[in-house]
Amino acid sequence: MQLVNIGFGNIVSANRIIAIVSPESAPIKRIVQEAKDSKMAVDATYGRRTRAVLIMDSGHVILSAVQPETVASRFEKDENIQE
Repeated sequence: MQLVNIGFGNIVSANRIIAIVSPESAPIKRIVQEAKDSKMAVDATYGRRTRAVLIMDSGHVILSAVQPETVASRFEKDENIQE
């Protein structure tokens, strides 16, 4: 199982990530609000501003305070190490 650090010591399964997106657009804000309403949101920001939204294959939405590019580079770096 491949894991990726999403900031502040929080780690998620890289195999279950569908998308890593920025939270600024209206459709992503709607997805986040719907996930919060249905208790499917995981807030891993530790009170900081949300900078990345990870959409998982289970329907969960994970909020991270790390930039999407940073999460993606960590994902790619871990992928290259395991090959």
